[in-house]
Parts: sequence; C-alpha cells; structure tokens
Amino acid sequence: MTLGPSALIIDDEPQIRRFLRITLEANGYQVHEAKTGGDGLIEAATLRPDIILLDWGLPDQDGITILKRLREWTHTPVIMLTVRSGDQDKIAALDSGADDYLTKPFSTGELLARMRVALRHALPTQTEEIFMAGPLHVDLSRRIVTVNDEPIKLTLTEYALLRLLVQNAGRALTNKAILREVWGKEYVDEVHYVRVYMGNLRAKIEADPARPKLLLTEPGVGYRLAAPDA
Repeated sequence: MTLGPSALIIDDEPQIRRFLRITLEANGYQVHEAKTGGDGLIEAATLRPDIILLDWGLPDQDGITILKRLREWTHTPVIMLTVRSGDQDKIAALDSGADDYLTKPFSTGELLARMRVALRHALPTQTEEIFMAGPLHVDLSRRIVTVNDEPIKLTLTEYALLRLLVQNAGRALTNKAILREVWGKEYVDEVHYVRVYMGNLRAKIEADPARPKLLLTEPGVGYRLAAPDA
C-alpha cells in the first residue's frame, strides 16, 4: 500500500490536534503531533514531514519564532493556524516564511485545499508548464497567455506579475513580496504599483474586473491567484 504524505501538527490544544488527526488520516495523510514549539522543532528535524501545520499561540514560543527557526534549515511547507485575523498578523506570517495561513475556525475543505496547494508547490519545478484555471491558460515556456482561447497581449511587467502569481497559484502573496520579486527590493514600499498593475491584469483577464474570480484580493495583505482546483 502506498503511504500518503506525512503531516506534523504543532498545536497545544488536544481537541484541535484530535480534529486534525481524524481529518487528515481520513484523507490519506500520515499524522504526527507535537504539543510545544520545542517538541515540534525536534519532531520536524527527526521525522522530516512533507507538511507542517503550526499553531501561532504555543505555550513555550510563539509560532512565528518557531517558523523562523524552521526556515533556517528547511523549506518544508508550513501552514500557520491562528485565531488572529488582523492583516498585520497575516503579513507577518507570510513574510516570515509561511506558505499559507488559516484563521480558526476553518472548514475541512479549505484546510485540505490549502494543503494540496502547499504540497504541490513543494514539488520540483517543471521546465515546461501550462497553467490552467477556468478560462485562463498560461504557457510559461512559450510566454503565451490566453483567455477563452483568445490570445492576451501583456506588457513585460504585467507578464512578470502574472507569472509570479501563476508560480504561486493558490497562495497568498503580500504586496511586499510581489514588489520585491517583480520590481526589486528598492520598491517594496510602492504598494500603488501592485494595485495599478493588478487592475490592468484584471481588465485583460477577468470577465468582470469588478468581481474577479481568478485574481483575488487578500484584504490588507496582498493577492492570491485562484488555484486550478479551487
């Protein structure tokens, strides 16, 4: 029997760990648990899980501290679990290296979808890839973008922005991360650049730019391109 991906849950609440274990095992995951940040670091180093679910509010160290320590030596996907819903908290998690975040309480479907996206991004990058989400097709190797099979003409910056979103489809990207990757680190405070160019992309890609279904806003944080299976 083929074993599914392994998941490490780092959370001090027994009921949360139990809920996650039941949910993940029912969907084919191998599940491991840790009650504290310190134990979680040891388990992560020992078990080398495929994905980590990390609670923000741990009894010994906060989740951001644990996340930063993990990022010193591993690129294992990490999804932050938190009761915090503030924009700055989400930005702090993403900028510290989280692949995604979920605000408690969350649905089983959303958790599993976010995990699938994070695991997909952990796979080796293919040299040729065609991204498809609804009417949008992006051929990264040929730099061809079509919507409903009609070619879309993009500027170099618009294409660079779309390519970044495609490469991170399903993941929330902060404005700072987008600016750093597309425009350069000296532009990380020029948030209006992102807003203007996202508006341009939506005008060319979305059926109704005012109600986007692909290029989604993460309020106060940044943007997310809808994942192919979303």
